[in-house]
Amino acid sequence: MADIRTLIQLQDALDSEMGWRVKEIGAFRIASKSGNPERKFFIRAGVALVYAHWEGFIKASSEQYLNFVHFRGLTYSELKSCFAVFGLKSKLQMLSISRQASPNIEAFDFIHSAMGKTAHMQMSSAINTESNLTSKVFTNIANSLDLDVEKYTTKFNLIDESLVKRRNQVAHGEHMVLGGKEFGELADEILQLMRDYKIDLLNAASMETYKRPTTLAAAV
Repeated sequence: MADIRTLIQLQDALDSEMGWRVKEIGAFRIASKSGNPERKFFIRAGVALVYAHWEGFIKASSEQYLNFVHFRGLTYSELKSCFAVFGLKSKLQMLSISRQASPNIEAFDFIHSAMGKTAHMQMSSAINTESNLTSKVFTNIANSLDLDVEKYTTKFNLIDESLVKRRNQVAHGEHMVLGGKEFGELADEILQLMRDYKIDLLNAASMETYKRPTTLAAAV
């Protein structure tokens, strides 16, 4: 992944990430509207494709946002806890699983001493979609980036039942009935969710919501 150091670079990266996905989904939408009997095959494959782009975009765009936060050059203590965790996760995991005093003390001392150091995000495993991006997994990812999911809750049934469940039916070779009109509506709604998420990431970057409030700001 290329370094993302400015808001403009983040917007360009997110626009690019979104653009090619819109084109691919659009091609299947057109095919699903044709009068040919083969359109049912495009609808079936299209459901799997829409899901793939839903999962792929949420993962990729979240990582791009983390990349941007990483290059802010902030210390762990200057970041909100959810972002600091991305750099200290291995030590935090040691504290949670080790029953030995020495490793726990070592991990705690490392975390304590690291708070004043420049944060380094562990990008390779930062965002985990669990290969099944349900509303629950999406909420977990959004929470890890301090994004408000309230406006998405009305679409949780769409994500879980209309998209993920159908995608699983396709992936498992099960029968699924879906018309061209319904597929088009599903594609449009998922694309809108992706657009909304992109806007949320850009707003968060612009407003610097990844920063921990200062003592003065918190007091006010």
